Order: sequence, then C-alpha cells, then structure tokens
Amino acid sequence: MPEIAQTVDPEKLNVFVGRMLGDLGAVTNSVLVHVGDQLGLYKSLVKSGPVTSAALAKQTGTSERLVREWLSAQAAQGYISYDTERGEFSLSPEQAMVFADEDSPVYLAGFFDVARGLFDDTPKIVNAFRTDGKLAWHEHNGCLFCGTQRVFRPAYNYHLINEWLPALDGVVAKLERGARVADVGCGHGASTILMAKAFPNAKFFGFDYHPASIEAARQAANEEGVGDRISFEVGTAKTFPSKEYDLVCFFDCLHDMGDPVGASHHVSETLKPDGALMVVEPFAGDKLEENFTPVGAVFYAASTVVCTPASLAQEVGLALGAQAGQARLSKVLIEGGFKRVRRAAETPFNMVLEARL
Repeated sequence: MPEIAQTVDPEKLNVFVGRMLGDLGAVTNSVLVHVGDQLGLYKSLVKSGPVTSAALAKQTGTSERLVREWLSAQAAQGYISYDTERGEFSLSPEQAMVFADEDSPVYLAGFFDVARGLFDDTPKIVNAFRTDGKLAWHEHNGCLFCGTQRVFRPAYNYHLINEWLPALDGVVAKLERGARVADVGCGHGASTILMAKAFPNAKFFGFDYHPASIEAARQAANEEGVGDRISFEVGTAKTFPSKEYDLVCFFDCLHDMGDPVGASHHVSETLKPDGALMVVEPFAGDKLEENFTPVGAVFYAASTVVCTPASLAQEVGLALGAQAGQARLSKVLIEGGFKRVRRAAETPFNMVLEARL
C-alpha cells in the first residue's frame, strides 16, 4: 500500500472518484427508472405537466412519500427537472423522449428492464466466468427477453422503413411488388411486423430458436393485424427452411450466433441469385480503442454477460461479441459464401451491412 500511495495523483484521484459517484448515482437510479417506467410515472409527468409529488401520487395511485423521494432522486441525477420557485417536477422534451415516448428513436427505458434481468442473473453469470463461459440465451430470465424487444424496437420504428431498407440496392421495389423475406433471430417479431405493415404485398417468415419468443411474436402479429402475412416458426439460423428469399435479415443477432459463418452459408443457399442479406449490428469500430465510448461501454458490458456467453453455449462458439466491427463481420459473411459486403447505413447505435452473392 505505501508504494501505491506514493504514485497516486490526488487530482486524478478526485476526478475519478467524482466520476464513480456519478456512476453510482446512475446505478442506484436505474432501479428507480425501472420502477417509474412500471408505474407510469414518466408518462403521467408528460401528460400532466409540472406537478408536486402529491399530485403525481394521486394521478398514479401511488404512495406520496415514496413518490416524493423518487422525484427527488431522479431530479438529483438530472433525469427529471425541478422548479425551485414552484416546487414542481416535470420532464423536459428531451427527457421525455428518453423515458416516456416509446416511439422516440432515443427511448431508453427498455435498457433498465434488461439491467434488472441481468442483476437477477448474476449467479449464472458468475458461474459462466468460473466454468466454460457458456450461458445460453434461453437460460436468462424473462426480463431480458421483453427488455431486449423494448430496446431495439424504437430504432427499428424510426430507421428500418425510412432509412435502412431504402439504403439497400433495389430492395424496396421488390418489397412493394411482393418479395419473400426471412427475418432470422426475430425474437418477439418487432422488425418483422414493421416490415409486414409497410409492405402488404410481401410475404414474411420469422424464425427464432426460442419457442416462447415465437409465441409472443405470433400474438403481436395478430394484434397488429398482420398475422395472415407472417409465418413465425421455431428454427435456427442454420436450419430455417429454404424458400428462395429475396431478402434475409439478421437484426442484432449475427454476433450472438455460435456459428455465424455456417449461418451465413445457409443464407447464401436460401437466397435468390439477386437476393440480399441485411445485417444490422451494434455500431463498432474495427480497433478496440475506437470503441472506448459511452456506446461502446454499453455494448461491451452487454456482450460480456449476454452475447458472448450465448455464442459460447452453441456449436462452434465463435464468440464474435457485440463490438466485432465491420471488418470482422465482413470476413464472416465472405467466408459464408457472399462475394460483396458494404456498409449501407449507420446510426450512433447501429451499422447496417448489405451482403450480396
């Protein structure tokens, strides 16, 4: 300890401790974000405008004393706003986009569902570290599944139809005429349903190895009125039926696969000669240090406890990780039989690759 103490820079230490205090505030408030989301506190704040704790508690049928403490904690963290003169709390338009508007492209409340699920899964994660690194997707608890749907859906809502599909060469015209589309690793079907609603002449097939997710996707499709144009079936990326697809999609799942090369090869055999594979992946640079960003920190953390253990639990277990980068992903696709890979679009959170035979 004396040797360590002699090398400590007090100013750097104070800066780092200050950062840690901010992180601790975020961690402890993450529970409160989940609570506020579950109880509808954020949406009630948007609907009512500036309110006192008593008014918000009355509107939501909750305990005033706990609501008062919740509001104070959230305001201290900067997640909601406080008017010192009026003694009222509110959400700014920007805060509302993050916590209350599920159609916003920056809606992030779903991340806190995921965080809750991962904390519940900590014993399993620790065991994976101590053994073979394996923790299959289906071995996580339900909060991860529904939370993942809520995390990805805002980006799909905002970008998929308006930006990502138009960025692919000639794909929209095919969809409008009546293409055949496979959404592989579809989860609860958010991406599949969006495409089916936008392109009524096309036929969609959603595949996922997780039976509970397929059941949820079928129910969601029926509720959205597109159940007759989507076939959701249990299937893996290497075994889903070949139907000469015009488009195959991997939404945020290629890096989770144990054998992404084998999956790419299977896709190459199911596509029409002029078909396309669209791969949506977390945004990442090709060098480790390029991903030392707030976005990279989130994705590396998720990759440590979800994506990489899930891949290791499957055959081959390539374990690309959620920050594989375009060069590594392109190499996988080319090894799988594709001749051309390009980046068609990107956002701060995603990159979209188009692969052709």
